[in-house]
Amino acid sequence: MSNARTARLTRRGLLAAGGALGLGAVLTACGDDGAKDGGADTKGSAKTGPWSFKDDRGTTVKLDEAPRNIVAFTGVAAALYDYGIEVKGVFGPTTTKDGKADVQAGDMDVSKVTVLGNVWDQFNVEKYAALAPDVLISTMFDDAGTLWYVPEASKDKIAKLAPSVGISVFDRQLTGPLQRMWELAESLGADMTAAKVTEAKKRFEAASERLRKAAKAKPEIKVLVGSASPELFYVSGSNLSIDLEYFKALGVNFVEPTEAAKKATGGWFESLSWENVDKHKADVIMMDDRSSAIQPADITEATWKQLPAVKAGHVIARSTEPILSYDKCVAPVEALAEAIEKAKKVS
Repeated sequence: MSNARTARLTRRGLLAAGGALGLGAVLTACGDDGAKDGGADTKGSAKTGPWSFKDDRGTTVKLDEAPRNIVAFTGVAAALYDYGIEVKGVFGPTTTKDGKADVQAGDMDVSKVTVLGNVWDQFNVEKYAALAPDVLISTMFDDAGTLWYVPEASKDKIAKLAPSVGISVFDRQLTGPLQRMWELAESLGADMTAAKVTEAKKRFEAASERLRKAAKAKPEIKVLVGSASPELFYVSGSNLSIDLEYFKALGVNFVEPTEAAKKATGGWFESLSWENVDKHKADVIMMDDRSSAIQPADITEATWKQLPAVKAGHVIARSTEPILSYDKCVAPVEALAEAIEKAKKVS
């Protein structure tokens, strides 16, 4: 098996369900009746006339008019929502077990969209067809054009129902995908001159400068990026992920997995038993905020509680799959900047 293929499989498994949770989870079949219905009267765009968009696969989608019946991966839909573009259907983590909006749904009213699948490998093709989709939009975590959360088993059926757009979030800095989502929203009719939009971009730029200054002032502060599952603790490398590559470019000093571990997972992460969670020394820990991962407050392992950064209270959330609007990317940048500013050397 090639390294590229290994990277795709391990990355998809880890991101889909918080590490080992994804590897051991029972996958729900396509067309599951548990997919949630929502309102179908949302508007995708107010723009008129022919529409085209060249995505990050190099594919240009052309339609007689701007798409109104948009179906998107939940995080993409959340980003478009911030720019005033609403979708009819979503797939991917949208609601939690108690029915509330998942962190990846952002500010969307999840009761007003049709949820085609809420977990990995769940995508109700029949409900998708009933939406009469004009376009499907998702992100891509590899260089092969694999649409995130579109099941392998039903991808061909899905592809026949509407053209698709892919935005790459693989091996590049955060600002690249942010710009691409901006361009996509603009093409769909979003008002990119609106005060809310332009002010969010300014706040993101200010937050980035703050992080750059914090990292420069405290280069000795080492930041570890983790994700917790019942069996294992995952240490993410700073390459390949758009947020970490951007933070590293701003000067953040990251803890890196061992070379052997990176080779085994295509460069993404290192798996540690909870007994060995103290293998790497860190002053600040960023933890996966997705609902599929165990959150810091719920980790009961004694070895975790004894980590110097944990004892010092130097643990913050990480938006592992950032919502690609400037508004949603401000808080993660500010949080890391503040954590480094306040951190004391404990490793």
